[in-house]
Amino acid sequence: MKGIGLAIIAGAATLSAKPMNVLWIVADDLRPQLGCYGDTQVKSPYIDAFAETALRFDNAYVQQAMCSPSRNSMLSGLRPNTSGLRGFGVHLREAIPDIITLPQHFKNNGYESRAFGKIYHIYDESMLGSEDDPESWSAPAQWPNVPVWGPERNAVRNRLIEEARAAGETFEHPHDWPRAETWDDSDIHDDLMQDGNTTSMVEGYLQAQKGREQPFFLAVGFLRPHLPFNAPKKYWDLYDPEALELPDFQQRPEDAPKWSVAAGMLQNYHNMPPFKGLDESFKRRYLQAYLASISYVDACVGRILKALEASGHAADTIVVFLGDHGYQVGEYNSWGSKNTNFEISTRTPLLVHVPGMGQAGQGTQQLTEFLDLYPTLAELAGLELPDHLEGKSFARLLDDPAASHREAAGSEVVRGSRIGRTIRTSEFRYTEWRNVETEEFLAAELYDHRNTAEVGYLEKVNLVNDEAFVSVVPALAEQLHQLIPHN
Repeated sequence: MKGIGLAIIAGAATLSAKPMNVLWIVADDLRPQLGCYGDTQVKSPYIDAFAETALRFDNAYVQQAMCSPSRNSMLSGLRPNTSGLRGFGVHLREAIPDIITLPQHFKNNGYESRAFGKIYHIYDESMLGSEDDPESWSAPAQWPNVPVWGPERNAVRNRLIEEARAAGETFEHPHDWPRAETWDDSDIHDDLMQDGNTTSMVEGYLQAQKGREQPFFLAVGFLRPHLPFNAPKKYWDLYDPEALELPDFQQRPEDAPKWSVAAGMLQNYHNMPPFKGLDESFKRRYLQAYLASISYVDACVGRILKALEASGHAADTIVVFLGDHGYQVGEYNSWGSKNTNFEISTRTPLLVHVPGMGQAGQGTQQLTEFLDLYPTLAELAGLELPDHLEGKSFARLLDDPAASHREAAGSEVVRGSRIGRTIRTSEFRYTEWRNVETEEFLAAELYDHRNTAEVGYLEKVNLVNDEAFVSVVPALAEQLHQLIPHN
């Protein structure tokens, strides 16, 4: 192992003689709407407290803003552009049979590799089918064993299923199954909803680790704040919907291609109004639901970190907290979507704690890709890096947050017959749209981030045809093609 990462390990060596464990926590559809990222509406005390012990990555980007491809990319160490995994329904090993995944790499090096909750994609509204990779784990992944909704609304879902079957409908795909409402604020115990249920299983696992010498790679995946926004009532009560601030930019960016933003998922849920009928009270209730779900996850994170401390392994465990991609809650008039190349979708929270690190509680502005997690964790654990990795270790940032890391971070999205590839530099976001089959050029977007001050960095005006940027576009296009080449 080389470089700064070794200094971090050396600092922790006096605390533990055995290899360091890894606790990997991922929340679904979580954008950087946390107190530690400067948000003033959300209540996230446990994650904020954890951030004081970690390095906060302020410019961390996923390689595709959608559940399955984002997770497949960070866990395989490959870009969607390389693996071809840009959607749902295809298992990782159908595309790349011999891949050594991140948790599998730790398993192959003597770790117990375990998964609780959503790590690879699962269809959480139905809990039917998954894209799990059994070869990644030392034992079968453990998923929540309570219904998606609380008892009352789950009864609604069961009724809808019975009515559909009586009408002769068949369900060929997990997404086809009827869903209950978009949210559930039942006044029930945390563990009677899915993320609390997952948390209780993780607490049990960590309790069993007391005194054990075998290192573990523990992956914990929360389903919230992904739709449906199901969280116990006490988390909803933290927010007054009338006091919440809705985004003030609710239109497509000026001069952006009409396909650059997707409408969202709301119409898939029971009793939801059409998009054109969304009134102000519904929008505030929707934001309240999203924030309540974040606070629910926050409480679950607090329980897990407490259980880690009680296990005796806090001093020899690397802890990573992240969201699998961003999300749109009204931005660009999109309610319930994330599958775009914009900042609001591709930028997500990333917090990394290593025992003995010297820069705890600080942030780094360095551009980071989620591809970088695999080589970073392998380096910090002293493992050899597999040859296939496309990411770059950021271990040195944990000692020097200002150290140089990347010139650009890349993401992509498929929209029908079009594929959009994008890069984010410290100054600009540049996107090209091409035909999926022929790679024929269709359109481009350029957004200037040099004077961005607002939280969330919304792109508002496409400047690709502005004469002031005529010399910028070719250089960014070349940089994009180097990072995410088109055929």
